Amino acid sequence: MKFQGTKEYVATDDLTIAVNAAVTLERPLLVKGEPGTGKTELAHQVADALGLRMIEWNIKSTTRAQQGLYEYDAVSRLRDSQLGEEKVHDVRNYIKKGKLWQAFEAEDRVVLLIDEIDKADIEFPNDLLQELDKMEFFVYETSETIKARQRPIVIITSNNEKELPDAFLRRCFFHYIRFPDEITMRKIVEVHHPGIKEQLLTTALTQFYELRDTAGLKKKPSTSEVLDWLKLLLAEDLSAEDLKRDGANALPKLHGALLKNEQDVHLFERLAFMARGQR
Repeated sequence: MKFQGTKEYVATDDLTIAVNAAVTLERPLLVKGEPGTGKTELAHQVADALGLRMIEWNIKSTTRAQQGLYEYDAVSRLRDSQLGEEKVHDVRNYIKKGKLWQAFEAEDRVVLLIDEIDKADIEFPNDLLQELDKMEFFVYETSETIKARQRPIVIITSNNEKELPDAFLRRCFFHYIRFPDEITMRKIVEVHHPGIKEQLLTTALTQFYELRDTAGLKKKPSTSEVLDWLKLLLAEDLSAEDLKRDGANALPKLHGALLKNEQDVHLFERLAFMARGQR
């Protein structure tokens, strides 16, 4: 069971090594990188490539670790007891299984994605240490232990918004997805926009990387954003000649796909103003 990438996902050698190492070690794979570099999509592609079902747990700022195990609805049970409902006698009717429980009870091996773990409270990772390590947890309401039938492949993503605890990091295999260089980016573009004209692609990627390297940029555009930009260029049937800029306009064509805040737009407007003043 080896991951080698897919036709829809360009995986670098170091990324495929990381995925397969985590599978071999039976450790969660912690994937970090800039937003838009394909961390979440990686889990989908690993599942597709290995022919496994995927269970996705999207983390929010309000998410608690307990929700990944199960939730007990005591309020509904109390209400049903007051109404004389028959099902009130079985506490299992009021337990909602979380994503970890679903992954543990699956008959076949699954891929479990814990997406954007750094959005949650700082204690969230620590609260899952034992469950992810031992692949089991205890249900107090029913006095039973839920053990994984098949150890899931766990992929955890982080946008590096906050530091994760050392105890949690020790239990993971770590990989940082570096931003693609131009050669890798060309392969990615070919997957999403096959047959794009060479001259247009060269001009567009040159402008894109120049934009990313601009000093003072608040938010650098990501892989997903350059793919959106290229889609717009193709939809508008623009050529490499159409993308040419002069000193009066430092902003790329259809820059709204690349620049996502007014500070960065104003930065390029200032650069254009300075260029005009030097002529």
